[in-house]
Amino acid sequence: MRPVLDDDHTGILAARQFAESGYLIVPGLIPGELRARLLPEVDRWVDQGLRARSIDSCRDPAAYGIPPVMELELPAHGEILTYRPLMAILSQLLGPDFVYHHLHSDRHDATIAAKSWHHDYEPNDLADSTLAMVHTLHYLTGLDDTMAALVILPGSHHQSREKSAMAHIGTDHLDGEVVIDSLPPGSTVLLHSALLHARRLSATTSDRHRYFVDASYCQTGAARWRPVKPYWRHMLARARELGLGTGLSPELFADKHFRDDIAQG
Repeated sequence: MRPVLDDDHTGILAARQFAESGYLIVPGLIPGELRARLLPEVDRWVDQGLRARSIDSCRDPAAYGIPPVMELELPAHGEILTYRPLMAILSQLLGPDFVYHHLHSDRHDATIAAKSWHHDYEPNDLADSTLAMVHTLHYLTGLDDTMAALVILPGSHHQSREKSAMAHIGTDHLDGEVVIDSLPPGSTVLLHSALLHARRLSATTSDRHRYFVDASYCQTGAARWRPVKPYWRHMLARARELGLGTGLSPELFADKHFRDDIAQG
């Protein structure tokens, strides 16, 4: 697969595949120069407690308020959030106007826990399931068989279910699943957010870190999406202040696409 969907034929095929299966793998989408700036930002995010602080702000906003630093305020994170080749792919999958939903970043080591089967689709106020939400999973150092694998169930986004409806089976094998455990550095997996997926631990481990940046985007329409960050208005305003959407759709950081209630859990 080409790193960038750079012609109509490729884009149409990718959009069709995504609509049917709910996922698209783009090997090596993020170039080495950008990865070299992202990796120390992820280290800072984890080692300086900024990630933990941002989680506190979501879990108990009354006590912690707005976090002192958000991921999108880190320069390379802001860049990957609006990376032009990624935006071109998303426009093939979601149409020309889509809105940013949230971003998170982490560094996984051999002690990372498994994550049971689940999906991450957030509802909208019209219960319009035809509107797509996409999670872009960036594996900055790639994946190999000593790291936790991403496991997905193609086509499962066509069925409506609660996020944790399959959590009771943990990461057990499901018929038809696809195991993604070998990717070159800088690869991106785009998931329809309603697609069932899990993080399954490897039988072997190494001291390599699994650097992970996850950004999500929503198709725009008459419906308004439910945010997951209590400080979502500040987050969108800050993105606009930083000029992250310059030259892109005016809808990318627009408040009007969100409702006021916050997702729990």
